[in-house]
Amino acid sequence: MSGTVLNCGYVPLVDCAPLVLAKELGFAAEEGLDLNLVRQPSWSALRDMLALGHLDAAQMLSPMSVAMSIGLGGLAAKIDTLMVLSVNGTVFGVSNAVAEALGPVPFGDASAVLKKIAARDGTPLRIGVPFHYSMHRLLLSYWTSAAPDLQIEEVTVPPPRMADAVADGHVDAFWVGEPWGSVAVGRDVAQLMMTGRDVWQFAPEKVLAARHDWVRENDDTVRRLMRAVFHAAKWLDVKRNKPLAVEILSRSEHLSLPADLIDPAVSGHLLPQIGGHPVEVERFLQFHRYAASFPWRSQAAWIAHQLGAEGEDLETAKACFRTDLYRANLAAVGADMPGASEKVEGSLQFETAVASSRGHMILAPDAFFDGRTFDYAGKER
Repeated sequence: MSGTVLNCGYVPLVDCAPLVLAKELGFAAEEGLDLNLVRQPSWSALRDMLALGHLDAAQMLSPMSVAMSIGLGGLAAKIDTLMVLSVNGTVFGVSNAVAEALGPVPFGDASAVLKKIAARDGTPLRIGVPFHYSMHRLLLSYWTSAAPDLQIEEVTVPPPRMADAVADGHVDAFWVGEPWGSVAVGRDVAQLMMTGRDVWQFAPEKVLAARHDWVRENDDTVRRLMRAVFHAAKWLDVKRNKPLAVEILSRSEHLSLPADLIDPAVSGHLLPQIGGHPVEVERFLQFHRYAASFPWRSQAAWIAHQLGAEGEDLETAKACFRTDLYRANLAAVGADMPGASEKVEGSLQFETAVASSRGHMILAPDAFFDGRTFDYAGKER
């Protein structure tokens, strides 16, 4: 029996997994949805397709919904973040030529990597990012703010083309979601230096987003979609399920990449360079554990603050992270709800038990590399 057809956009990255698994494992069908996944060539294309109503919902870079809602860049539209699809999952790498010039640097030491890069010759470092309003770019900006004399040039490159951009000399470095960093390493054109979580240990990377008016007019469909994705995300974070997840993602209609390039992100075992040894990165990519899918309004506030938003725009940004819908639509399917919708970002150094509806919530460390914290009122300390 066919269900409600729902067109959902995505970009071929490992962190589209909750949407793919919601479809392939039948979680969407169990909710009466015929989830039609519509592959997009770039984030700008996905943004426009959603804003113009050609998509009902979409995987989206977490800052995109904030930027669109406060009228920054391209098509402005009021966009709701229904839930977080993934936390972390990005890598920073440099071309082989830059890596040779930098010399040995401890993998994952954000301060050491920045110090080495800042000490190179004075020519601007061309860094590829998938989109201006992306967590990649915000982490890059936040990280490099600790080296104010460093000159960088931001170059927008769609994720599937990042390895080509490095090979062609179009960029010297990149910040991209997996598997495209591993693809660049596999082609022996780049080396990985660190991951996004080395700058912010628990950064919301992708979100499930939809137009505010569509959400208002389709409350039952929204509820069913959120439940399907929640169940898929929970399934994904079970260790024994990861091999099957890799197999499904590698199919041609999803990522069109071999399993050995997808596995590093799912397993958390990254290969920084050809001929090197794999590095295990704890919590490299989270979908469900540690309240990963909860749309914290303090995260939205941090994003908005990095985009320069103040006052009314800051409040608009926080409101587009729909904690109200998350609580209303997912409590009945077992989601553990935190007592508050905001927290002081960067304040957790260790796994921490917090008050929650079911009493089982543990939050992961969320520290920033420089030790600063950020509260939801828009203040850094």
